[in-house]
Amino acid sequence: MKSKMMKMAAVTGAVVLTLCSLAGCGSNGDSGNAGTGSSEVESSVAANNTAETDTQEESSSVQETGTELSGTILMVGSTSMEKLANALAESFMNEHQGVTVNAEFVGSSAGVEAVNNGTADIGNSSRNLKDEEKEAGAVENIVAIDGIAVCVDPANSVTGLTRQQLTDIYTGAVTNWSEVGGSDGPIIVVGREAGSGTRGAFEEILGVEDACAYANELDSTGAVMAKVASTPGAIGYVSLDAVDDSVVALALEGVEATAENIKAGDYFLSRPFVMATKGEISAQSELIQAWFDYVLGEEGQSVAQTVGLIPVN
Repeated sequence: MKSKMMKMAAVTGAVVLTLCSLAGCGSNGDSGNAGTGSSEVESSVAANNTAETDTQEESSSVQETGTELSGTILMVGSTSMEKLANALAESFMNEHQGVTVNAEFVGSSAGVEAVNNGTADIGNSSRNLKDEEKEAGAVENIVAIDGIAVCVDPANSVTGLTRQQLTDIYTGAVTNWSEVGGSDGPIIVVGREAGSGTRGAFEEILGVEDACAYANELDSTGAVMAKVASTPGAIGYVSLDAVDDSVVALALEGVEATAENIKAGDYFLSRPFVMATKGEISAQSELIQAWFDYVLGEEGQSVAQTVGLIPVN
């Protein structure tokens, strides 16, 4: 009996050992499989995340490229606005490599006509728009304020004029510098051609439209400057930002022609610089709207100030 019980215990122990061994192997096997599966999942997630990031970056790059500006802007108009237009164009193109800005300087009236008949995107005018130009569809977008300087040659002893004296000179009521405190000598009255924005603004402010006694009518700001500088006794008007050492700008009513005095409202000969569009800015192409966002924004207004103009914003 005792022998039989010992045999049964031995068998039971063997079975237990076998089961334990099998359980241990099974546990190790499961652990190994679990570790391999976890590694594969983590690798898959990492790969998916990388692919998703790459896709997002690619999408962002495509979006940026798709929204980058491109195309051509054509401005036509005022010769007085040449310095401003060129400075703005250069700065804008530096920021937008796909954009070309071209400018033609043929006078304010021609510029507004060009934008109204659709041959230009923007009509530059160095005066307020006329009612008939607005009725034809042109919209007045003022981008800066300019002063009109009245200049004489450097040898002239006169340093300032009253408003009335200036009016009398341009209408021919006064013809000799001795009549306004200067040396004896004829006054050579120089002005711009018909259609010039500078001429239109000058004559309108003084109230002498179609009443000026011009000795010379020239077709650009530079031509007026050169004529006055080289002609003893000459007097002419030009955009303030164009004045250089070749001429002397006269004080008017005792006020010097400076941006500060114009901004304060103390110097009476000033006018707007207008970039006219056919219809409102909001109705223009994306490129033209971006141009006006720039011109009327902080950077564009800084450019206007740099060339001697008064910002409007």
